[in-house]
Amino acid sequence: MSCAHGGKVRNARKERMTGIAMAGRKKPTYRVASNPARQSSGGLIVLFAGESQTSPGHRVGPKVVDYYLLHHVVSGKGRFMDGDRETELSAGHTFLIRPGQLAGYEADEADPWRYRWVAFTGEDAERWVAEAGLAPPRSVADTGASRVPDQCCRAIHGAFRARRPSAPLEAAGRLLLLLAALREGAGEADGFAARPTSHQGELVRRAIDFMTAQLAEPVTMEGMAEALGYSRAHLSRAFKKETGLTPVAFLNRLRLDRGRRLLRERPELTVAQIALSVGFRDALYFSKRFHRMYGETPTAYRLKTAPQPSAAQTPGPSAARPSAPPGE
Repeated sequence: MSCAHGGKVRNARKERMTGIAMAGRKKPTYRVASNPARQSSGGLIVLFAGESQTSPGHRVGPKVVDYYLLHHVVSGKGRFMDGDRETELSAGHTFLIRPGQLAGYEADEADPWRYRWVAFTGEDAERWVAEAGLAPPRSVADTGASRVPDQCCRAIHGAFRARRPSAPLEAAGRLLLLLAALREGAGEADGFAARPTSHQGELVRRAIDFMTAQLAEPVTMEGMAEALGYSRAHLSRAFKKETGLTPVAFLNRLRLDRGRRLLRERPELTVAQIALSVGFRDALYFSKRFHRMYGETPTAYRLKTAPQPSAAQTPGPSAARPSAPPGE
């Protein structure tokens, strides 16, 4: 075999291998869809969503944006640059860029990532992001094999592309589900327990939040303990140690304090209506508890705190007949 012929064979083999590699490499794609409604204000507003199969080494930034930009990696690998930090990411990772944050990201050369993204803003956005476990300086979550983030991003993109009238509401709902999935991932990554047995104060805070939210409902110790994931005995001990009161006594105090506020601020409500509004079964029982706590009946308290008309508002003798307008 001549050298020339051997060179041709090697070149042909090289071209064939290159062709196989190129065939196995996914074609770059980029799709984006915007919110069909113009929302200038709100608690949580999704602006746009998209998806992309990136090319090898594809780089974005570093740059800043004026909204929250969340990416979820579906497949492949890449790296996220956040200030002086660089983090290698792969399928199951989600990274967040905050408004005004200088950040960039780059696809892997050998296995470029495919990701979906959602851009959002709103008055409550930072609170929801923090609830998801992404309070500063944290900006990356790992949801492992969970398909929820991918499904939520895809659903938001699909709703915007279909331009359904319900798209803004659907997008906000899906985004909250996505953030909930990130919260689960953040919890696993940090190794936190859903039952913070070493944080008694946190348990009591959660119990008080539960009572406050359920004030008008028939709260029971068994139901609250089950909702918080503890035994009734453990919850009672922790609560008494932190507050000096039993949970039942604390709940009654919350209800009576709320009832007293309603007596002052809602004069159109009857005592019976106020009793039901703060979780007491009837007006008589509410009145007995109120008198035991404050030393007077709800009616007496309401009369004592009712605003008194000023002298200027009190009609005098001349007010019985309006004066005639000029010219009559």
